[in-house]
Amino acid sequence: MRLLPLAPGRLRRGSPRHLPSCSPALLLLVLGGCLGVFGVAAGTRRPNVVLLLTDDQDEVLGGMTPLKKTKALIGEMGMTFSSAYVPSALCCPSRASILTGKYPHNHHVVNNTLEGNCSSKSWQKIQEPNTFPAILRSMCGYQTFFAGKYLNEYGAPDAGGLEHVPLGWSYWYALEKNSKYYNYTLSINGKARKHGENYSVDYLTDVLANVSLDFLDYKSNFEPFFMMIATPAPHSPWTAAPQYQKAFQNVFAPRNKNFNIHGTNKHWLIRQAKTPMTNSSIQFLDNAFRKRWQTLLSVDDLVEKLVKRLEFTGELNNTYIFYTSDNGYHTGQFSLPIDKRQLYEFDIKVPLLVRGPGIKPNQTSKMLVANIDLGPTILDIAGYDLNKTQMDGMSLLPILQCFPDCVCEDAYNNTYACVRTMSALWNLQYCEFDDQEVFVEVYNLTADPDQITNIAKTIDPELLGKMNYRLMMLQSCSGPTCRTPGVFDPGYRFDPRLMFSNRGSVRTRRFSKHLL
Repeated sequence: MRLLPLAPGRLRRGSPRHLPSCSPALLLLVLGGCLGVFGVAAGTRRPNVVLLLTDDQDEVLGGMTPLKKTKALIGEMGMTFSSAYVPSALCCPSRASILTGKYPHNHHVVNNTLEGNCSSKSWQKIQEPNTFPAILRSMCGYQTFFAGKYLNEYGAPDAGGLEHVPLGWSYWYALEKNSKYYNYTLSINGKARKHGENYSVDYLTDVLANVSLDFLDYKSNFEPFFMMIATPAPHSPWTAAPQYQKAFQNVFAPRNKNFNIHGTNKHWLIRQAKTPMTNSSIQFLDNAFRKRWQTLLSVDDLVEKLVKRLEFTGELNNTYIFYTSDNGYHTGQFSLPIDKRQLYEFDIKVPLLVRGPGIKPNQTSKMLVANIDLGPTILDIAGYDLNKTQMDGMSLLPILQCFPDCVCEDAYNNTYACVRTMSALWNLQYCEFDDQEVFVEVYNLTADPDQITNIAKTIDPELLGKMNYRLMMLQSCSGPTCRTPGVFDPGYRFDPRLMFSNRGSVRTRRFSKHLL
């Protein structure tokens, strides 16, 4: 299959053909929102980004076990997040959260139907223009490539059919509706292409790998790129490639503590499950578990091919690669045979592995993250100002580029305040933290330039009170009052809590005429 960009008549907004001219000033206007640390001002080319998204791959029940190459090429070369979650354990709402960076109550996709806003006309009109790929394309000048499953109702006749290509995509290879491995239809930049059941040319995971490699061969070398590759695996019908259909014959669904037990004191949907499950039900879910792993072996091959091609083309060191899933899965937990949707860890926790520039290898982060953070992170990588978006998530880039021995350096939005007092004899720094400790640090930089010894408990109490009082004055100053040092009331008693704005009612003091 040859890779084709969008036809000239279907250029997306932000394409050079839509510009009245190509003057430098106009180009800065178009791309100015994305110059950031990776932009032209820094003299370096902005990084590329690849997002690999699987379908229904759990983390809790060993979903990453079959992916040895993926763990080696992404996880061991970067960071693995051990606490990554989705706000909705269902395909379409979760994918909408990834694309928009929003919680379901803000993007309004509630289930996998058109009526539930899954790829509906309303979604296309309100949400699609504001997805992070649309911003990457229109505001940051990225080439954008999509291949695989988009949203469950994509291609529905009542929502524009396969002719609909969402705003923001330069190259579009989207599956009609839900995951399949054979006998499916793709939208190739808005034109339908049917596939049959010949493994060598139709097996969807391999087709996605091939068109992705084609993109890397034929893309422009003058623009950064973003790729989103959304595989059908390990979603049902769990059709493995021929060479993997005998794999994992001795593997069974995990018999963990919540396997095949009654969901006591849980919602009626859970309580209704029959316990214990029948032998035929257990055999079925064991077989499903095994087949799911088999389908993931082709995903592992896809990742290996992609990384090798990026290395061959010299792009790997300037490319971030994210690997995750839209939701987890269960196989027999609380006697629920197979599905997702529930509030438990096995359904809402997903794999998240990231490698890229500035990320040190073999790191694990316990930071609580969600899939709504992916869009803001990728826009941050592109240098886009996240304050211009309406996204609910936050950028993970500071975490990704932290050193291995990371230390929390922000107790509450760096809420400390300091005042400096300098004279011929001393250079004093006085600081207070607005947290539960109301902690105070004082340093005499004349005697201790490396700020090793906190003298808050040994300094003259009157001097300590003066510095505290001056700090309060400066924190409430405006205009000319900021240019006077304040005054000191000898009757004032030092209390660090008095400086904080949420206790403003006790900050009022009578001032004496004694200058500090």
